[in-house]
Amino acid sequence: MTIDRPPTAYEERVYTMCSAIPKGRVTTYGDMAKALSPPSCARAVGQAMRRNPFAPKVPCHRVVASDLKLGGFKGSWGTETANVKLKRQMLLEEGVEIEGDLIGRHCVVRAGELQRLVAGKK
Repeated sequence: MTIDRPPTAYEERVYTMCSAIPKGRVTTYGDMAKALSPPSCARAVGQAMRRNPFAPKVPCHRVVASDLKLGGFKGSWGTETANVKLKRQMLLEEGVEIEGDLIGRHCVVRAGELQRLVAGKK
């Protein structure tokens, strides 16, 4: 997806937070939304991820759906789409455990931990 504008202040906050997610871990759109200051909503985080012009430096592939399924990637949804297959492969290569369509719960960074990770990067 090509973006013909610079990221908004909101998108910059989302990308900063996303950059704090370590390899081998994921977070959810909802946990990112809760961890943002002020809190946001999962859909807004998803839209920012979809427009991410800094991938893979800003690792939007590390953000998954609240039910711990892979969710979307590059605007595509569905486990059989090429983009979501790529997301799955990227996560597996980083050491994220995926069983069937679900991310292993121990791989998930929740909102509180995400806030601490971002604070540690400042």
